[in-house]
Amino acid sequence: MNNRKPRLSFWQIWNMSFGFLGIQFGFALQGGFMSRIFQTLGAEPHDIPGLWLAAPLAGLIVQPIIGYMSDRTWSTRYGRRKPYFLIGAILASIALFYMPHSPILWVAAGSLLILDASINISMEPFRALVADKLDESQRSYGFMVQTLIIGIGTWVASQLPLVLTKMGVSNEAADTMIPDNVKYAFAIGALVFLSSILYTIFTTEEYPPDDLEEFEKEKQESAGFVNASKEIIQNILEMPLTMKKLGVVQFFSWFAFFTMWSMATPALTEHVFDSPKPNLELVNQQNIAEMQSYKLADASFNDAADLVGSAMGTYGLSSMVFALLFVVITSRFTINRKLVHMGSLIIGGLGFVLMYYSSSQQMLHVCFALIGISWGSILSLPYAMLSSSIDPKKMGIFMGLFNMFIVIPQIVAALGGINILSETIFGSATINRMLLAGSCLILAGLSNLLITNKKAIRFQAEE
Repeated sequence: MNNRKPRLSFWQIWNMSFGFLGIQFGFALQGGFMSRIFQTLGAEPHDIPGLWLAAPLAGLIVQPIIGYMSDRTWSTRYGRRKPYFLIGAILASIALFYMPHSPILWVAAGSLLILDASINISMEPFRALVADKLDESQRSYGFMVQTLIIGIGTWVASQLPLVLTKMGVSNEAADTMIPDNVKYAFAIGALVFLSSILYTIFTTEEYPPDDLEEFEKEKQESAGFVNASKEIIQNILEMPLTMKKLGVVQFFSWFAFFTMWSMATPALTEHVFDSPKPNLELVNQQNIAEMQSYKLADASFNDAADLVGSAMGTYGLSSMVFALLFVVITSRFTINRKLVHMGSLIIGGLGFVLMYYSSSQQMLHVCFALIGISWGSILSLPYAMLSSSIDPKKMGIFMGLFNMFIVIPQIVAALGGINILSETIFGSATINRMLLAGSCLILAGLSNLLITNKKAIRFQAEE
């Protein structure tokens, strides 16, 4: 029996993946500027990873649930995954708009929780959609197209505050207030998020379950919170071996990138630009000279933060080039996913290490370009390998559970892993967090040697 799905054109795959442009706008703005918001509201560098804790916690809770629910959703009018796209997009857009208007730290951390939960509602069904619609022979190609769109979103979103500043929007603000260029960037991100998701919803049709009668029967048998909880736990216990091995790779990969998102701004503004965020509490606000000095230092920090955010966008541009190259390659040839992923992660790890020796924005662009190669691979190849190793009927739930290997390392990092490991191994300087990120990404690359499933490594279409 031939159960192969029809081959889709580039533009069909582009349309079904376009919503990722908005999702990545949200993630890029969060990753590039959230720590800046925290610092502006008074957070010290060593406190920042803990303030990020809300983001992975949201993913840990939301993604398995959404994956489970989307597997059991079908409507001839609304489809299976699309309702979750829309709900997540609406909530995320609201959170993005409100985020830079947070008056105090705990409100900003709470807004991050809402934002990340909302993004996760949209994101994982997108991963499942690729597996739903594409034959195995096209999945590497499909995930690479997603990565291409993600790269575009990362680069454009990361440039927004700097571009807005050059257009005349102020990057300075009163004490403990977020600059207008960041506020406007997040507002644009909210608009892009919602509109790109709507584009995918209106241009993409979903396939119904292979056997609607059997689908409805299974849904009824597993209905209810207790049954759902049992099934999620059972799927965790019965997780395929290849998925567990990929989980090791993911653990080190996402520990590294969480370290970058949470600590790159304080580390690089200080190490490369010699412009750390000044502490208002240490300033005698009645002393005019001290306040003038503080304002100059704060302006220098805001300029440096804009430059760091812009440099971070390079990893999105680099991942886009990586994806473009592999879209061409995977449309014509099979690839050794394991070796490509291993090499890409090691290259990205070297990019982090080179930050320690960077002394200019130009050098930072080189570092982030190397990191982008690993990012492009992280966003595509693990999912391609996973989708070739699991039951298609459980694509949503397993994609959601796979997210545990993304959020658990971030939780470990936020709860002290970054500070303890970097200070123990490398020393207390903030830039040492980037050395830790590089070491973890190299370990992630080497962990690919654990993967032995031939179908996951190199999909071969049946004759």
